Amino acid sequence: MDNQRLILFIVFSFSLLLLWEAWQDKNAPAPSVPATTSAPAAGAPTPSQTLNAPAATAPAQTQTGFAKGLRAVVETDVLRASIDANGGDLRELQLLPYRETEDKNQVFTLFEDTQARPYLAQSGLVGPGLPTHRSVFQLNPGTYRLSGGAVQLEVPLVWVDPATGVRVEKTYVFKRGSYQIAVKTRVINGGTEPIDLTPYYQFTRHGEAPRGESFFLYTYTGPAFYTDAKKFQKVAFKDIQEGKADFEKTADNGWVGLVQHHFVSAWLPEGSVKREYYTRALGDGLYSAGVILAEGTLAPGQQKTFTVPLYAGPQSQSVLEKTAPGLDLARDYGWLTPLAYPIFWSLEKIERIVGNWGWAIIILTILIKLALYPLSAAGYKSMAKMKKLTPRLQQLKESYGDDRAKLHQAMAEMYKTEKINPLGGCLPILIQIPVFIALYWVLLAAVEMRGAPWLGWITDLTAPDPWFILPVLMGITSILQVKLNPQPMDPMQAKIMMIMPVAFTVMFVFFPAGLVLYWVVNNILSIAQQWAINRQVEGGGKPASGKA
Repeated sequence: MDNQRLILFIVFSFSLLLLWEAWQDKNAPAPSVPATTSAPAAGAPTPSQTLNAPAATAPAQTQTGFAKGLRAVVETDVLRASIDANGGDLRELQLLPYRETEDKNQVFTLFEDTQARPYLAQSGLVGPGLPTHRSVFQLNPGTYRLSGGAVQLEVPLVWVDPATGVRVEKTYVFKRGSYQIAVKTRVINGGTEPIDLTPYYQFTRHGEAPRGESFFLYTYTGPAFYTDAKKFQKVAFKDIQEGKADFEKTADNGWVGLVQHHFVSAWLPEGSVKREYYTRALGDGLYSAGVILAEGTLAPGQQKTFTVPLYAGPQSQSVLEKTAPGLDLARDYGWLTPLAYPIFWSLEKIERIVGNWGWAIIILTILIKLALYPLSAAGYKSMAKMKKLTPRLQQLKESYGDDRAKLHQAMAEMYKTEKINPLGGCLPILIQIPVFIALYWVLLAAVEMRGAPWLGWITDLTAPDPWFILPVLMGITSILQVKLNPQPMDPMQAKIMMIMPVAFTVMFVFFPAGLVLYWVVNNILSIAQQWAINRQVEGGGKPASGKA
């Protein structure tokens, strides 16, 4: 019984840890920001000598905000984007199938060009006399719609240097049904000198969590890098500010992205082009993360075209796996990833059959319970026998008083005589811990369940229960479980065992409804199984399970 209470305490402590992480993330003091820097004035990044690229030359303008010029608004079946002539930046991006967390009537906005919360995708070329993300391109403004039977549309931008004859054409290519946007750059050297082609692609973003992010649901927000050698590497904004960013900076593969709850944006250079990754603290609470490519030298009279895809959309498991190597790791399941993957795979398969994520969670819970039935039945049998022995254990305690050595020796002899494994009662709870944690991360990360209803009042399984019905049911069923278990001999421990379900109920009020639904169903199944085994043991019958 002491071991069983220890396991319950571990579950309780894990729940508290989740809340503590969220509190730290929301309330940690922001790193000091140097007053001498100004984010919008930052020019092209400066590559290191290992990339054999020219030094960057910052543009002369020193505006205090992102300049706004002519714009092209692009509408596809899944995206609404805004491209600005200044730098050819992708300034705004809405994901039409998704809604904001706080206001379900509003379309979800990933990129936005606001002074308070800017988030932009930018690109340019390193080197003197070449356009950066601060240069002004020629752009035909207006609305570009992917209509009729068209499968893609293009938005061209042009930059020309009359003095040197260099022409740069940047073209955005959008495709039907896709969150991937190709950024095609064509450089024509009409001058008399060779040009070093060193394009860069970056994200510039504020360092705050997404709008509507729950205080009690901690998720990572920040840059991420992937290379074949180092795999998935997260770099926190505060580490960038403090100069402690640690990640692989040079490679001939990989990608750079920005991760937030349910969504990710990533520049995905193709092939084995030599590249250098970087991060910068720009001041004013803004940061950039990007990649610089070495595309070689362009001789006079020659031209070259290179394309880098940009993915900006949901962290859909199947889509990320098909888009780029390692991009699926942006959907972070934590240290229980090996268990979380099959759980989500099973959930997805069941949902395809029943057509509802809530019922899929219930069916998966039943299947997990059936799979673990032999172990849990053995545990419940031990608990039932322990409950039957409670009066005799109480007599032993009264007989030996404070002599704990003799008390434990007498209890051990009694367990041996009655063929009871005192650790057997830990199994039902111990088995649930990794499943509970893995399912927690699955439900937290699964954008497929974003806005997915179950029935009635549950309209979003990734959000807390708005009417607190599931948490209350979980509390009631937890109390019933405690009543079915052997009662502690220590009155104080007995009170603690009764308080814990109440504490769990309060915490689960802030957890995703899907997770609470799993716990309620699991509790109900456990109560039915334990009640049946208790009746068999008390009546002298033999449960279907093996030895405890």
